[in-house]
Amino acid sequence: MTVVDAHLHLWDLERSAYAWITPELGPLHTTITAERANAELRGAGVDRAVLVQAEDSETDTEFMLEVAAEHSWVAGVVGWLQLDDPAAAEAQLDRWSADPAFVGVRHLVHDDPRDDFLALPAVRTSLGLLAARGLPFDVPDAWPRHLAATGELAAALPELTVVVDHLGKPPHERPDFAEWRAALAAVAARPNTVAKVSGLHAGGTPFTADVLRPAWEAALELFGPDRLIWGSDWPMTLLTEGYAGTWQVLSALVGELPRDDQQKILAGTACRVYRLGSVSTNQPITPEVPC
Repeated sequence: MTVVDAHLHLWDLERSAYAWITPELGPLHTTITAERANAELRGAGVDRAVLVQAEDSETDTEFMLEVAAEHSWVAGVVGWLQLDDPAAAEAQLDRWSADPAFVGVRHLVHDDPRDDFLALPAVRTSLGLLAARGLPFDVPDAWPRHLAATGELAAALPELTVVVDHLGKPPHERPDFAEWRAALAAVAARPNTVAKVSGLHAGGTPFTADVLRPAWEAALELFGPDRLIWGSDWPMTLLTEGYAGTWQVLSALVGELPRDDQQKILAGTACRVYRLGSVSTNQPITPEVPC
């Protein structure tokens, strides 16, 4: 079965600041290389991966595109644009879109001080440019500050594919779980939204299938396999189970589904949303995997 990790990070601390990566983060406070990532992918039997921005900077996007040009296991790059400046965003789009590896855009909304970032007129204009070019927009760590706004964005720009990273960060085993689910349901009601089953670790909560199951079953009910995408969120998982441990838990949950649904979540939806090229694999591409 083809497997595409649709959410993996690399960074080079000599190339850019990555201000959020502080010594307190232990194993994350180092350069994360393509070679190290590829070793993790091979160990888990994952075919390829989509690199996702870890900093709101051109430098970070340039770095990922350079890696993509050198490593065939990189299926695509989700980079960054200056969304609050449509003229700058359009110029960056013209530049990045010349590279076939550029497949989407993300902004670290959870680190942005503006609570209304997704509703800013300039940002909406820039996101309209993405929609016109068929590029999806990833929204990270949306709960609780930006999940409702994500649904509003999807309603305002129905031609834009909106990707909810990490299922919006569900609050496992917390009193606000029901509120998270209701907010996610409002997002899922918009047909131009998809969600990533990634980054589901929560501080102080064990990372087990039993703990994740309520959020997983909610995602399946609300989005269905056609609109769910698997991603590891490595190397963030170095703080917990690592790549292998994360893959073991998520693949067990996915493995409970019919094979066709498994293939959609593990590759097919990512291939469609990010318009990825042919996936290198020893197994034949099935009709459910449109790349």
